[in-house]
Amino acid sequence: MASKIGKNVVSFAQPPCVIASAAVTGKTEGEGPLAREFDACYPDDGLGKANWNEAEAELLFQAVTRAIEKGRLYRSDIDLIVAGDLLNQCTASTFGAKDFGVPFAGIFGACSTMAYAMALAALLVDGKGFDNVVAATSSHFCSAEKQFRFPLEYGGQRAQTAQRTVTGGAACVIGRGYEDIIIPRAMFGKITDYGIKDAANMGAAMAPAAARSIAEYLEDTGAEPEDFDMILTGDLGSTGTALLHELAVEQYGMDLTPVHEDCGNMIFDARKQDAHSGGSGCACSGVVVCSRILRQLKEEELRRVLFVGTGALMSPDVVLQGKTIPGIAHAVELVRR
Repeated sequence: MASKIGKNVVSFAQPPCVIASAAVTGKTEGEGPLAREFDACYPDDGLGKANWNEAEAELLFQAVTRAIEKGRLYRSDIDLIVAGDLLNQCTASTFGAKDFGVPFAGIFGACSTMAYAMALAALLVDGKGFDNVVAATSSHFCSAEKQFRFPLEYGGQRAQTAQRTVTGGAACVIGRGYEDIIIPRAMFGKITDYGIKDAANMGAAMAPAAARSIAEYLEDTGAEPEDFDMILTGDLGSTGTALLHELAVEQYGMDLTPVHEDCGNMIFDARKQDAHSGGSGCACSGVVVCSRILRQLKEEELRRVLFVGTGALMSPDVVLQGKTIPGIAHAVELVRR
């Protein structure tokens, strides 16, 4: 059974394992540097659906379907789907998961959702009430722009600090067994508000939470940054990454530069693709982790990764009211057995 390490970290006596994973993306992501890592890159971001919300739901459906199949499992083998997205009331996850006939738990963690879902899934499997839990998420550039900013038809200019929401779906099956990749520890983050009010600068809103969670995780486990092959943040992008490195040194005395990577910097080619500050959205960290990172762990290119999913806990109303944008960062440790 799980036990606490220090004040924040949960340790699993019999670590759950990652049985299988899948990542599907849209056209722009398929033109980026990680294209070959994904299970599918759809040339039409609409996926033949009537609207962007339905397209996003299809991305989640495809990711979950592929993850289950790659794990050589049937839908009946899945005890629970834990999923969330950016849309109001998690509609993409709801409609993407409804046809599986599997118990469903909808969550909201903004762009931290993949790490959040994986941590919850590991906790449920460790509690022995569930054998196989799917952790999944999705996002879509067009559905996010429509909800949080302006519909694409408006033609509004985007600030250089803004990030491009990743169009994609990601899923992994977490269960018991003797697979190569295990989750020995996880940590749920604390809400951290740095006073950022600019909805076009999510990296700055999330970076303080990332620095805090990394520092607390290292303190509780007694680890140093260099003990990991990679400390991977969710989607800070170039702006948020620079702030994270600054805060890590100034507030916590940590030099993360040698081991830190960010999914928002990895998903697009900054020189060739106009993504401004990088990638964002729930699917940003989801598709990177469920493709390249888990593959590299399986093939022993990496041995130990601290995945810190970052999220901006906001809604359109919060921005219109001039409120600050709180951030959060959940951590999941991934280890090659």
